[in-house]
Amino acid sequence: MSAESLGSVGSARTAVVWSVLGAELARRGAGQLDIVDVGGGTGGFAVPLAERGHTVTVVDPSPDALATLGRRALAAGVAARIRAVQGDSDTLLDVVGAASADLVLGHSVLEVVEDPARTLTGLAAVLRPTGALSLLVANRAAAVLARALGGHLADAQRALHDPDGRWGDADGAARRFDADRLLDLVTAVGLRVEGLHGVRVVGDLVPGSVADSSGDALRTLELALSAMPPYRDIASQLHVLARRM
Repeated sequence: MSAESLGSVGSARTAVVWSVLGAELARRGAGQLDIVDVGGGTGGFAVPLAERGHTVTVVDPSPDALATLGRRALAAGVAARIRAVQGDSDTLLDVVGAASADLVLGHSVLEVVEDPARTLTGLAAVLRPTGALSLLVANRAAAVLARALGGHLADAQRALHDPDGRWGDADGAARRFDADRLLDLVTAVGLRVEGLHGVRVVGDLVPGSVADSSGDALRTLELALSAMPPYRDIASQLHVLARRM
């Protein structure tokens, strides 16, 4: 499967991640991969990957999300290739064996865990040698700009200087990341970073009516800006692909 074909899955909001995953799957060739999706919820990534012949274990703490995943997998005809496990990153190695996965997804996980470094250690431990980690996190810079553009200047100042990138007590995120902090965490657990991209560089900035009527134009622009500073650095999320050597 080409990077282009997998990159077409989903909307402009996820096109960059799918493009990176498509390139990784193309690199691996035609064989079936063992994939672990931590916090994979209702299967937005797991089901399309299973449809392409891979086996996916989804580990998520929500029984409701896993029930939806089961229905979605059944409807797509891939239930036999998806394993749903109730759990979280702290118990990952209890439910998924060490060195058992070719690809691990950790999307929107580090923002909510108690100890991001410990969670990353667990994600890395699940990877086989040469296996890849797809990591997606909230970006501090986007929160600063969003609060400022919304007229909440004091919140923007707090998000800028807070160690965890939070703008106040009502902030729903436990933490956000700068690129340097994220890359330091990833390399500290022994993974080699192979790519850093911005996700939703402009997708969260344009009006919904524009996004809805843009056709492929918004997706094309997102892909073009995703690896290009300074645009990458203000994206709503940062995506890292890293490899266990």
